Amino acid sequence: MLTVALVTSRRLPRKRDSNPPLPGRPHPEARLPPYRVPVQTGTPERADAAEPVSARELLADRVVMLLIGVELLTSLGTSATATALGWQAYGRAHDPLVLGLIGLAEFVPAALLALPAGHAADRHDRRWVAALGMGATVLVAAALAADAAAGDTRVWPLYLLAFAGGAADAFIGPAVNPLIAAAVPPASLSRAIAISFSAFQCAFVAGPVVSGLLQQAGAPGPYLFGAAATALAVILIALVPGSIGKAHVGGEEQPTWSDALAGVRFILSARALLGAVSLDLVAVLFGGVTALLPVFARDILHVGAIGNGILRAAPSVGAVAMGVLLSARPLRRRVGSTLFVVVGLYGMCTIVFGLSRSFVLSAIALAALAGADMVSMLLRATLAPLLTPPALRGRVGAVERVFIGASNELGAFESGVAAALIGVVPAVVLGGAASIVVAGLWAWRFPSLRRVDRFEDVHPLEL
Repeated sequence: MLTVALVTSRRLPRKRDSNPPLPGRPHPEARLPPYRVPVQTGTPERADAAEPVSARELLADRVVMLLIGVELLTSLGTSATATALGWQAYGRAHDPLVLGLIGLAEFVPAALLALPAGHAADRHDRRWVAALGMGATVLVAAALAADAAAGDTRVWPLYLLAFAGGAADAFIGPAVNPLIAAAVPPASLSRAIAISFSAFQCAFVAGPVVSGLLQQAGAPGPYLFGAAATALAVILIALVPGSIGKAHVGGEEQPTWSDALAGVRFILSARALLGAVSLDLVAVLFGGVTALLPVFARDILHVGAIGNGILRAAPSVGAVAMGVLLSARPLRRRVGSTLFVVVGLYGMCTIVFGLSRSFVLSAIALAALAGADMVSMLLRATLAPLLTPPALRGRVGAVERVFIGASNELGAFESGVAAALIGVVPAVVLGGAASIVVAGLWAWRFPSLRRVDRFEDVHPLEL
């Protein structure tokens, strides 16, 4: 629903940047040189950066492996729980609007708690902020298991528990996401995020499939599995060194409303970052299909609970394949223009899925659209910490989480409402077309993002 650089097992020689940023006020966008991001007044000139380390060296580092384990386990628990929740909610009501309302119930608390969650992540040890959120998630999954075991056929308890789950998740992302950026050299951040995202997507392959199988055995099974996986993640994050999770804002200082809004002000001032996160928000808001998968599985493709689990896992197969490719061969050039291209491809694949009546073709379309989305997520997730000073990463990450949550949970609500009004297939097809239009419009409206060429040219900005 993000710089302390710790080199993995050894320090590598630092290489002078052949094209360092110039100090001074940012140029107007019309005068920007191609593929550069402006550096604002007061930004320290960073003339060198560590050489990127290999994927093998990153995976040999204990801290990186712990963080990847946390990502894997929390995603495994989340995906299993979400798959079961959507399946049971639609099974109780047989109305696609219910799936949209579940998404809305998850989004509202995440949006309301974004500012305090981000502020907490920047003022306190991020490990413990994340652990508290994960602990609350375990309790929500246990409550869902109890509701399923009781044979409840009402939908409103699922809304309440989805709301509680959204509140818990609001504190996890802003606390966990900056930890990778604090644990690796900036030059290796793109590769580290690709590996982390691959673990995340592997979990979203296994989680839905396991959830579908456990759903056949008994309704509480997927929730108990999700609770156990998240509980293990709490143990792993407690083993991360304190230097990685330490706050960058003094906890003894009196918090102010202005401090809480610093992340919002920063995103609004950084046009490239604003364009990246808002592109994801609008494109996936209209092009999301995940919330409607139970409808396709039951009523269009007729593949049952196991088929629903496979459809839910198919996007992650494509994303894992793309993540492995990007971790081995990171994107080096034309970062900004590539972002807009892959969002357009995402919309095209969404249209193919909406029109398909073949289970195999539908699964392939889901895998392809997720592969495109994986590139988009990686580019955005790499740009955000590179542009953001370490002291603001929690608050910026919290605001970014609202954008992501809006594109996912609020997108689920939009998809459910559209499906109820015009039908499931027209809603998906029109949503994919809207994503293509958004990609073209954003490429025109955010030229500073379109001009970004290499990650090495991107440096932290200051308010």
